[in-house]
Amino acid sequence: MNCEPGETVGAFLCQAGQVLRAAAIDSPRLEARLLLGHAMGVTAEALLRDPRAPVPPAAAARFGQALRARLAHVPMAYILGRQGFWTLDLAVSPATLIPRPDSESLVEAALAAFPDAAAPLRVLDFGTGTGCLLLAVLAERPAAFGIGVDLSPAAAALAAGNARSNGLAGRAAFLAGDWAAALAGRFDLVLSNPPYIESAAIAGLMPEVARHEPAGALDGGADGLMAYRALAGALPGLLAPGGVAVLELGQGQRLAVEALAVAAGLVPLGCRSDLGGVERALSLGIPGSSKK
Repeated sequence: MNCEPGETVGAFLCQAGQVLRAAAIDSPRLEARLLLGHAMGVTAEALLRDPRAPVPPAAAARFGQALRARLAHVPMAYILGRQGFWTLDLAVSPATLIPRPDSESLVEAALAAFPDAAAPLRVLDFGTGTGCLLLAVLAERPAAFGIGVDLSPAAAALAAGNARSNGLAGRAAFLAGDWAAALAGRFDLVLSNPPYIESAAIAGLMPEVARHEPAGALDGGADGLMAYRALAGALPGLLAPGGVAVLELGQGQRLAVEALAVAAGLVPLGCRSDLGGVERALSLGIPGSSKK
């Protein structure tokens, strides 16, 4: 399809769609609208109302920069600086993994474990990243308080900003640290989406992930289980009586992670699959401890 020349919305969208399609970018027309809408400060839907509207020079420059980034396989969420998760609108940056719908299965498992919306839960989130897991639970459990921990100070700062922008700052605190090293006390709910990809497999991931998302949040060591070993050792000292830990799993990791948990004195409580049917959210407890 030939594109009409000019500096209009329609011309920019047509040309960008063709370039993105040639680069094998999924959904090129949608992505073109998202990028141009971002550059012009309007919604993607608003662009379609007047395709003959002019694109101001400053917006055209921003669009060109964003398009070049996308052609270099920078994830769309990093370009836009935002990502939706659960009911939240979250800031994202290259310091954090991009929240994914698969991880919402952890939120579902956590809420199912504590169905009382008024429960004054103490929640801990290891490897908090954007804070998506912790903040989603706090949004659904208004009497809960949570702490998010991340190795990256930039990630912890971003998560704190997300707590503020979503009206949850009064019930959330974020720390930069190494797992449980700086923590004392026990928690009703522990959440974690740890790094779980085998080191040798990272280079073969889609370029948006392999080249741009933080390696420290992806690399689970030679067998992908390094972080789970640390978690299994820490959880018995962190879970309160009746407490539950919910861990995100990579595909095919359930049995191996359950074995590590059992060896550390924990009890598997079940595993929730994501929308793609992958066993994704493993729940663990303490033997002989009746959950609230």
